[in-house]
Amino acid sequence: MILEMKVPSPGESITEVEIAEWLVEDGDYVEKDQAIAEVDSDKATLELPAEASGTITLKAEEGDAVAVGAVVCHIDTNAEKPEGGDAPKEEKKEEAPKPEAKSAPVTETKTYATGSASPAAKKILAEKGIEASSIQGTGKDGRVTKDDAVNAVPSMGTPTGGSRGTSRSKMSMLRRKVAERLVEAKNTTAMLTTFNEVDMSPIFALRSEYKETFKAKHGVSLGFMSFFTLAVVRALKMYPAVNSMIDGKEMISYDFCDISIAVSGPKGLMVPVMRNAENLSFRGVESEVKRLAIRARDGQITVDEMTGGTFTISNGGVFGSMLSTPIINPPQSGILGMHNIVERPVAVDGKVEIRPIMYVALSYDHRIIDGKESVGFLVAVKEALESPVELLMDNDVKKALEL
Repeated sequence: MILEMKVPSPGESITEVEIAEWLVEDGDYVEKDQAIAEVDSDKATLELPAEASGTITLKAEEGDAVAVGAVVCHIDTNAEKPEGGDAPKEEKKEEAPKPEAKSAPVTETKTYATGSASPAAKKILAEKGIEASSIQGTGKDGRVTKDDAVNAVPSMGTPTGGSRGTSRSKMSMLRRKVAERLVEAKNTTAMLTTFNEVDMSPIFALRSEYKETFKAKHGVSLGFMSFFTLAVVRALKMYPAVNSMIDGKEMISYDFCDISIAVSGPKGLMVPVMRNAENLSFRGVESEVKRLAIRARDGQITVDEMTGGTFTISNGGVFGSMLSTPIINPPQSGILGMHNIVERPVAVDGKVEIRPIMYVALSYDHRIIDGKESVGFLVAVKEALESPVELLMDNDVKKALEL
């Protein structure tokens, strides 16, 4: 019996996937539920398990874009499992190279078409800023074709020695989708960014005193993300417009806080979601952040875990960023950017002191969030981070940390 394996649907909105890598070769014997391929969707990388045991015949190449429901391989379920490993593959007989026939020299004929570009090629060359006259056309009479334009590379100037190698690789479907969404956010939202600074001294003091006890009891570190997440949840309750989205001519507001956490995965930027963060404690946030980060790093994150989200937190500080303007994650209306912590001189009660300072940024959609709300939201986050015991822990640190 020949079983046709079709691409399963990774999610409701996904209609196409890309074969990122075949984990088996054509003719291999595979076991049922064995991972045979990795497929990229525009949201995640997923493993494709074999639906039955048998000999596999591949019907798609790596890099191919295939529709959901399309056949990607056949499995011969009647084939017997080879003893001692896979059955040996037939060796291909190498044919002796045939001598190349010598052709008579071709006299190049120049016409009006030589060096001119086709309409499609003109458009591509204009986007790249390349003159058609600088390209050797491969079309009839030397005309510059669309393929010539696609493969054309802008001049990098006159070489002066040294290595000047280049490489070209196809972007994954996930990275291409991220690129589309970032451009969409810039083009379709009235995005503005407001900034503030946070004195991290109180949080440093709490972590210094309780982090060892916290980790010993809960198995996770007491990091900055729990403080920021709970500060954001508090601010979203105070300014619900920031926890809203535009849908056509209507504004949808949420009474829950699904916080997206931007993380860097092996395939590109991913934003797994912490559901109902308003119900999570410090321990709950840290455990969920660790779980999602590990799954994203190992390529095990699912589409459902990255679907939704009402607000995003992005921590560029882990890479050393001092300041940035984060881009909104549509259809959300706001994103908070965390940055690195640097000891800076600040005025405290009329005196200059050195304090650990972090710059924070809130990018927001000005179509539904006014300046008063955006600034108020960021100030509320700042207040909670600078007074965590009173505003985030209800003046009971041990109870808040579940110690």
